[in-house]
Amino acid sequence: MDKLTKQAMLVKRILAEDARFKPSHGEIEPLLVFDDERHSYQLMYVGWDGPRRVHATIVHVRLRQGKIWIEYDGTEEGIATALLAAGVPKDEIVLGFHSEKKRRFTEFAVV
Repeated sequence: MDKLTKQAMLVKRILAEDARFKPSHGEIEPLLVFDDERHSYQLMYVGWDGPRRVHATIVHVRLRQGKIWIEYDGTEEGIATALLAAGVPKDEIVLGFHSEKKRRFTEFAVV
């Protein structure tokens, strides 16, 4: 199995685990959005919290340049923590929500 396929399977598994937990309020459901053609994977919340519409990205990850790019992470522990626990090296994880200038000061990949 090639690296890209392994990365995709891992990201999907982690997001699916996070999707098991429904918010404790409102009629909100976790929604997984997987685009294997473009290597883009999201966990969203969709529904209603009383009169308020909820349509929010919780985590967005893309696979590009041989690395796992975390484009957005609204979770408490962070998907990077789960990726590290699964054995992904820090130099294969990019915190894409930081500018390249700021990424230099993290323990993760810059590019």
